[in-house]
Amino acid sequence: MLKQQLSQKLLQKLSPQQIQLMKLLQVPTMELEQRIKEEIEENPALEEGKEDDMSDDYGDEYNENDDLGDISDSQEDFDINDYLDDDLPQYKTSVSNSGPDDEDKVVPISGGVSFHEVLKDQLMLRKMTPKEKIIAETIIGNIDDDGYLRREIEAMVDDLAFTQNVMTSEEEVEDVLFLVQDLEPAGVGARDLRECLLLQLERKHHGNIAVYTAKKILEKSFDEFTKKHFDKIMAKFEITDEDLKDAVDEITKLNPKPGNSLKESSSSKNIQQIIPDFILTEDEGDLSLTLNSRNAPQLKVSKSYEAMLRNYAEGAKSSKDDKEALQFVKQKLDAAKWFIDAIYQRQQTLMFTMRAIVDYQKEYFLTGDETNLKPMILKDIADIVGMDISTISRVANSKYVQTPYGIMSLKYFFSESLSTTDGEEVSTREVKKILEDAIEGENKKKPLTDQKLTDLLKEKGYNIARRTVAKYREQLNIPVARLRKEL
Repeated sequence: MLKQQLSQKLLQKLSPQQIQLMKLLQVPTMELEQRIKEEIEENPALEEGKEDDMSDDYGDEYNENDDLGDISDSQEDFDINDYLDDDLPQYKTSVSNSGPDDEDKVVPISGGVSFHEVLKDQLMLRKMTPKEKIIAETIIGNIDDDGYLRREIEAMVDDLAFTQNVMTSEEEVEDVLFLVQDLEPAGVGARDLRECLLLQLERKHHGNIAVYTAKKILEKSFDEFTKKHFDKIMAKFEITDEDLKDAVDEITKLNPKPGNSLKESSSSKNIQQIIPDFILTEDEGDLSLTLNSRNAPQLKVSKSYEAMLRNYAEGAKSSKDDKEALQFVKQKLDAAKWFIDAIYQRQQTLMFTMRAIVDYQKEYFLTGDETNLKPMILKDIADIVGMDISTISRVANSKYVQTPYGIMSLKYFFSESLSTTDGEEVSTREVKKILEDAIEGENKKKPLTDQKLTDLLKEKGYNIARRTVAKYREQLNIPVARLRKEL
């Protein structure tokens, strides 16, 4: 049975301004600049430049020497009617004069020559029948970016029959695959790592005993080689340590991912540029923190729009059009003020948080010694600055600081704690640094096992279990002792 009733509820909701601040807080400098440009394009009431009563800087800590770019005070003439249609629903302004079966002939912009296009261009230099060319193009289309053919031959035979109407056999596809494997770079079209390395060795100089030994090792003792059971390999092939070392050197010179050699030179590869959000300098024991000026843009509300708001407000009672224009101008002015306020709050939050991190890790920033990093979690900084943990997480996300020891991510300074035998709390990063140094200085013929590393740490006063040492070693991308063994 349906019925109506009144009830009171206490809810906590984020306002649009708070949501906007949270989104701006987590973006790095590069994305912030793009976000500001988009806002200026969408909102004519927002302009670049200083307010008349605004001071020259945003605070004592901000970097005043960075170039903020040339800011023009000239304002372009604009017509309010150009913006009045922004509030109309999209369905009222959209026009569809095409049917569902019409073909979209938009030409995409080329992003450079792809790895697969390079392989197909090489087919033009080979003598092949039309059928073999179709098979070869299908094989190339199934090669991944690393240069490997992960698709089964049987599956490609079915694809050729159903999609290309080409009837073939597995033997014929394999014959064409051998032609594809003869293309550049060496090793392309291999079905596994072993075949990839063997294809590259086939093109090495014949008559070289080290190359011959390397081929035999890959053909008959690949499992022993991957597990570095060198004693078994020497006994099986009756070779000396020096012969095995020469063969292993030939194998290590090969490229396990031949597709990368062409992919890295492609113009379509994304390259991410890191711009530090903070700049930290040290001068005779004093630390100076500045915010990258690109995080402190000079924005202001358009004076023309403020004057326009007053003019429309005077005539709003007599004209319906003036009322609509008044509402539009007020909306744009409010949005501009909210955005400027959000940018300012972002600057303040970034500086408060980074100052707390610098004070907390002052000993590290003065020395640059990784072992001086204190255990620090998000809650520690949140308690200091009086903000929520989620806010600190947004600040640390994708932010970088330029220090005298290099550009580092803010996440680098956060780590868990570990108790020593004396009851002292130390950072897990300190333990990882000791592990790295121990492994770097070990005898590679007899590398240290996880148990020996555990004993070494206990001698230094770090009470840690072997499985924890293994976890830290994996986090450092260091293989087990057996795989670190060298001749």
